[in-house]
Amino acid sequence: MKVLKFGGTSVANAQNILQVEDIIKKESLKNRIVVVVSALHGVTDQLIKAAELASQNDENYLQIIKNLEEKHLNLVKELIPILDQSSWLSFVKKHFNDIEDLCNGIFVLGEFTDRIKDKITSYGEFLSSNIIAARLKFEGLDVIWMNSSESIRTNSNYTNAKVNFEATENKLKEFLSKKENQIILAPGFIAKDEKGNSTTLGRGGSDYTASIIASAINADELQIWTDVSGMMTSDPRLVSNAKPIAEISYAEAMELSHFGAKVLYPPTIQPVMAKNINLRIKNTFKPEAFGTLVSHQLEKNNFEDQQIAVGISNMSNIALLTLEGSGMIGIPGISAKLFQCLSNEKVNVILITQSSSEHSITVAIHENDVFNAKNAINSAFEDDLKLKRIEPVKIETNLAIVALVGENMKSRSGVSAKMFGCLGNNGINIRAIAQGSSEKNISIVISEKDIKKAVNVLHEEFFESEIKQVHLYICGTGNVGMKLIQQIYDQNEYLKENLLINLRIVGLSNSRKMIFSETGISENEFADFNQNGEDASVEKFVQEIISRNLRNTIFVDVTANSDIPKIYEQLLKKSVNIVACNKIAASSDFENYKNLKNIARNHSCNFFFETNVGAGLPIIGTINDLIRSGDKITSIQAVLSGTLNFVFNNYDGSQPFSEIVSQAQKEGYTEPDPRLDLAGTDVARKILILAREAGYSLEFNEIENESFLPEECMKGSVEDFYNSMLKYESHFKNLLEKAKNVGKILKYVAEFKDGKAKVGLQHIAPESDLFHLYGKDNIVIFKTSRYSEQPLVVKGAGAGAEVTASGVFADIVRSV
Repeated sequence: MKVLKFGGTSVANAQNILQVEDIIKKESLKNRIVVVVSALHGVTDQLIKAAELASQNDENYLQIIKNLEEKHLNLVKELIPILDQSSWLSFVKKHFNDIEDLCNGIFVLGEFTDRIKDKITSYGEFLSSNIIAARLKFEGLDVIWMNSSESIRTNSNYTNAKVNFEATENKLKEFLSKKENQIILAPGFIAKDEKGNSTTLGRGGSDYTASIIASAINADELQIWTDVSGMMTSDPRLVSNAKPIAEISYAEAMELSHFGAKVLYPPTIQPVMAKNINLRIKNTFKPEAFGTLVSHQLEKNNFEDQQIAVGISNMSNIALLTLEGSGMIGIPGISAKLFQCLSNEKVNVILITQSSSEHSITVAIHENDVFNAKNAINSAFEDDLKLKRIEPVKIETNLAIVALVGENMKSRSGVSAKMFGCLGNNGINIRAIAQGSSEKNISIVISEKDIKKAVNVLHEEFFESEIKQVHLYICGTGNVGMKLIQQIYDQNEYLKENLLINLRIVGLSNSRKMIFSETGISENEFADFNQNGEDASVEKFVQEIISRNLRNTIFVDVTANSDIPKIYEQLLKKSVNIVACNKIAASSDFENYKNLKNIARNHSCNFFFETNVGAGLPIIGTINDLIRSGDKITSIQAVLSGTLNFVFNNYDGSQPFSEIVSQAQKEGYTEPDPRLDLAGTDVARKILILAREAGYSLEFNEIENESFLPEECMKGSVEDFYNSMLKYESHFKNLLEKAKNVGKILKYVAEFKDGKAKVGLQHIAPESDLFHLYGKDNIVIFKTSRYSEQPLVVKGAGAGAEVTASGVFADIVRSV
């Protein structure tokens, strides 16, 4: 014999009930079955609302009752043959008249007790079960209606009554022994106490009813039919990649249901678990789906091949209460006193954690119990508070519990480290931790605003070993930004296939417009965003990043805007990784540079800026590797400006110097204002960054800059700059001729040695490593303790949007 339970969504309307009917027909051909049904979807809530309005002398309760009556009358008209409808329509009207009478009484008295609440809410299941039983009879099925409230006996704890299992089992066996029908259909949720008063089994109690019946009759299987295909690895409303769980143990199911997995009502598991009855969760709307089997007899594979965890659950609206004080240390009975006073106030303790010093005890409770709990604790410990042996109870609200569940976590080292590590890397602060010696559950308390992020991070870490989701916010759509975005679109399939990374651009901004999409900005949306985006704002862009609170977030700065680096600190403190092409932050005051590096380290995130120096060349990475391996950099000699190298490689006096600079700008080698390159400012910033990364404390104003530009060239607009260069053409020719006369060429060189740095134009001889440097190439020559005789040389293209974008791209991948 099997027991089948159908929830509110399964019997929400006539169409759904017809699907339930098909399932019952097929199952009853193979087995004798008991069917338990809930009230129509939403009916219980509406009945409570009507009664509450009546208790507040609000006559709108009458309209709610009328609407509910109409809903049930329509259901009769859709399910019962026309010739037989009259008696069933009268049946519905009679019981809604009773409901209205009860609410009228509440209206007059202005009182809505728990006992009356149970009486009123019992009508939902009573009506739905009778109508469905009638439908099955008219379809020719061998069905009889059983009144659960006459068989299930409870105490008088209204709205959440405790079952008398011995009396209930006897009554159920007595009823079933007298009936031979193939289908017994019963309402869920409802029962009666020893005095015959209506009671209910708590919200979700229809599942419990089905489990009680299954246990009483030693059923072969209990089936819970709902609107999802079994239990999921996480809440699909929070995690889009949540997966169905095929098999799970009773203990694991109990843990998940306790911490918020809505498919199962926690008490449901206990009666069938005690009798070792299999429980199967199925989807009414996809009956062919396997669902989830809850059982003692799980198939055990190789321990190492088993999944560590089976699921993640979460619970919102949590508060932490902390009792602490020196008077608690070594004193027996403190914990008992705390829990007793909470129990007296019917405050449910969800989670407990205590320091080994016994100086404090922290408990997690529902937020709506905070007021009663606080008063009860302060009252119970009044004397200790007066003597200051114990501090007043501390309360933290707006919290949530997230639990990682799985029997295979037991004796498996590194699970907690993996859990806490991935949360820490995403800036999720853990307020409290609890784990029992069974090791089936690791529960943490976090800020409620971090729920979605935390659950997704954990799900990705424990259930999605295939592909890691990375969220990018890109600021800047100039030459480099455009190339970068296109490279990401072009390369994403490769990254998914080979590196198991999915880069999703979720935010994009330039100086005019910005756009956001958590599902990813498509190429078409990117093409149109200057027309369709909202007005850009640096402050709003940052707030969007913080408020969306997505996991594995990287902020990418491909601008030269001096305002953007001001937001780095704020983002790093939220554990947002930063990849900066913008060199302003790394070349700012040394204290700011160190501060940003320290914040990134303290918040377990990355601050990468490889492209600050040599576009896509691995220069900073090389320095970091040398330093980490224990080497010491003694000197750096470099040509760090692809722009200046291009200019002096192409300037031979046949064309004006200004035309060569203009050509460099057109080809994307220069900053928007070429004077930043030609005045040596950009090169000075680069050697400053290299010196700092090498471990030296250096400020920008300490760098000696030997400018080759006439002073007039530095004044006015960019157009004035070009006119001034043309005016001083003879000056540039003179620089060129001086170098030629001694058999040398011009290179703009940066040098660092003995803690000092300088930049300037130099004459380079043919035997120098700097001589054979063509086009826009850069070169960096490191001398170190290990590379003292034969220097380490990094050489390659040091300018251009394509190679710079590829360097930024590499930093993004390194940040993952």
